Amino acid sequence: MENRKFVLVVHGGAGNIRNEVITADKQREAREGLEEALHAGHALLVAGGSSLDAVEATVKVLENNPMFNAGKGAAFNKAGGIELDAAIMDGKTLSAGAVACVTTIKNPISAARAVMERSPHVMLIGLGADQFADEVGLEIVKPSYFWTPERWEQLKKELKQESHSRTGRRQQSGSEPAPEKHGTVGCVAVDVRGNVAAGTSTGGISSQHVGRVGDAPIIGAGTYASNDGCAVSATGHGEFFMRHVVAHEISCLVKYKGLSVGQAAAHVVQKTLKEAGGSGGVIAVDARGEFAMEFNSQGMYRGYILPDGQPHAYIFREE
Repeated sequence: MENRKFVLVVHGGAGNIRNEVITADKQREAREGLEEALHAGHALLVAGGSSLDAVEATVKVLENNPMFNAGKGAAFNKAGGIELDAAIMDGKTLSAGAVACVTTIKNPISAARAVMERSPHVMLIGLGADQFADEVGLEIVKPSYFWTPERWEQLKKELKQESHSRTGRRQQSGSEPAPEKHGTVGCVAVDVRGNVAAGTSTGGISSQHVGRVGDAPIIGAGTYASNDGCAVSATGHGEFFMRHVVAHEISCLVKYKGLSVGQAAAHVVQKTLKEAGGSGGVIAVDARGEFAMEFNSQGMYRGYILPDGQPHAYIFREE
């Protein structure tokens, strides 16, 4: 075992995250959720476990926490259903797996890993992905498991606003701020052997069209990992991340142009995405343990943990 520093970084979504929108209780819950996830990954890495194992374990904690838009607590689509996406990638081998539009898999990140390791494919979607997860013994739940009252109320508000917009009625100024529509959880890590991995999981965008798939399960867009570049997990307006292949672009800037992880992430998030009109953020880490948490939105749930085991969790830009 090489004597390398290991690092684990997480995010829980980026967007319209402001004090006026997020209550003090929700801020506390978010920080505690991030810290719990960081501890889960750290426990594996400190014992010499792989970055891939740590990423999966970390993302599962976030999927199980209704505070975040992934797994339980996922956003509802326009028809009142929940469709989940996830991807995972091993930076050592470039092996990858993904699932999209699944409805009964408790932890989509584990299904993504099963696709990677137990099938000849990279992505499975819909009913086929749900059936595959059942066949390989993953935990299957009823769709109602993912339901939370907060997300349901969010959907009702947005459908009402869309109805008002269609009829020409406008939201009055000074009314309640628009709720956060985006949300994704993700993790990147480098282990003591210098191998990186990335994983991302999401419930998509509240009130999205049935069948819509964002960037999270798309290898190279919302999730990517290469020991020669870096591991990246993204969150934000997925269509822009797909068009600009954000995760792969960041890794390539590190690999081919020699930029640091911080420089590469800043260039893509603050320049490429901004100029295109896209908002959101990324977390990234390279094989040496350099990491970045870059975003161009008002806030991003994010955090990291080093070998000392002290979790660091943040929400707002000024932190």
